[in-house]
Amino acid sequence: MYRWEITRAALEQRVFAIIRAESYDQAAATADTLLSAGITSMEISLTTPFALEAITTLTREVGSDAVIGAGTVLDAQSARLAVEAGARYLVSPSLDAEVIQTGHRYGLPVFPGVATPTEMVRAMELGADALKLFPASAYGPAWLKDVCAALPQAPVLPTGGVTLTEAPEWIAAGAVACGVGAALARGDRDVVAKRTADLLARLADARD
Repeated sequence: MYRWEITRAALEQRVFAIIRAESYDQAAATADTLLSAGITSMEISLTTPFALEAITTLTREVGSDAVIGAGTVLDAQSARLAVEAGARYLVSPSLDAEVIQTGHRYGLPVFPGVATPTEMVRAMELGADALKLFPASAYGPAWLKDVCAALPQAPVLPTGGVTLTEAPEWIAAGAVACGVGAALARGDRDVVAKRTADLLARLADARD
């Protein structure tokens, strides 16, 4: 797949799940629950023990049914390891040119972290495929709406403290998709499935 195709697949539902766990088993169980609930894009944070192994296993198991990315990719070395593990996209809380270059060298889209309009423009100049607004909890949908009025071409992904209630508001304000963590995966399978279906429906309506 081309980078733009991976980006589209990763953000198609207007939400991607963020898995940051204390163990490999916990990460695998969370991913399994989210996949069964219908989530088709998830980022495994490299702060998770054995995150690379989890990425490799999940990518092999889900095939084309979901897109598995690597999160908290801080430098070129981490980016290369994520590529080798089978990650389909790279996400970072910071803006690092070498991470973008490494991802692109191997055909992967990269979503670096930004926090200001200046950083957004810089990231786009470096070729970022989408922009992770982090931490989103420090801003708000109204702020993003103002930014998008000046930078309508910026593909913004609010992440970090995004609630299930706020996620559709971010989309309505101009975000391409939102990154959501524990708020989405908490509970048993039935609870997560219901919560996910409700969120996906509200996200689909947010910019129709």
